[in-house]
Amino acid sequence: MNASYMSGMKMPQITDRAALSRNRARAEPEALFLQEHAADELQERLNEVNRTFKSVAIVTGFPRFWQDRFPDAKVITDTETLDLSQGAHDLVIHAMSLHWANDPVGQLVQCRHALTPDGLLLCIFLGGQTLHELRASLAEAEANVTGGLSPRIAPMGEIRDLGGLLQRAGFALPVADSTHLTASYVNAFHLMHDLRKMGENNALSDRIRHMTRRNVLTEAACIYADNFRNDDNRVDATFEFITLTGWSPDASQPQPLRPGSATARLADALGTQETPLDRSND
Repeated sequence: MNASYMSGMKMPQITDRAALSRNRARAEPEALFLQEHAADELQERLNEVNRTFKSVAIVTGFPRFWQDRFPDAKVITDTETLDLSQGAHDLVIHAMSLHWANDPVGQLVQCRHALTPDGLLLCIFLGGQTLHELRASLAEAEANVTGGLSPRIAPMGEIRDLGGLLQRAGFALPVADSTHLTASYVNAFHLMHDLRKMGENNALSDRIRHMTRRNVLTEAACIYADNFRNDDNRVDATFEFITLTGWSPDASQPQPLRPGSATARLADALGTQETPLDRSND
């Protein structure tokens, strides 16, 4: 069950799910290089885990792509209430969707409920450094031309905050890390066109519902080129991938020691002299 329903609170609808579905439906298979990069990243991590997973579920907005990459997995769409059975899987992958979720903790809670004890969650999605160049250029351009700002790029979490999502969702041994991918384009217009082709264009609930003024986009492209041009006379675009790793709690997992239960002194382990702290002047 969705965490927001369990708490009795209604989550703010940051993402327009109907618009998101339309954007994804228009995506072109040859443009899904972000999905390709995420799948390669997850496969590398799975190769490092000394375990064979027998029942895999994948939550994604691009089920056809991920079914091709993991043909033996159960692949479901990233709806608000996930089509997952409790305790049915030893591995759940949440793939490139959490940055669009209205209730990210609720998504992770549902994934944990779907895991067997000591089952693994791998969650990969776009983080806060993604498209920072485009975000800054559009904001400056719109402020210059219209004197205001409109929501254009989805708010994405920073790595320092996202690790706490796993703990809030009840996972054991939580780990969060990030990697960056830099793509280059002829100009900002080519980047924005590519975002539409990959289904990652604006689906915010508060987005403007009319065409953006051409002079805003032209100004943004100029600002982008002035500030983010690379040595090949193209412009760079950053994509940050956040990966969350957590395990469904189980008694077999390592447990932290109780405070004061240590049987050896740290000074002995380090081979140093322990100097008492003089607090006589406190």
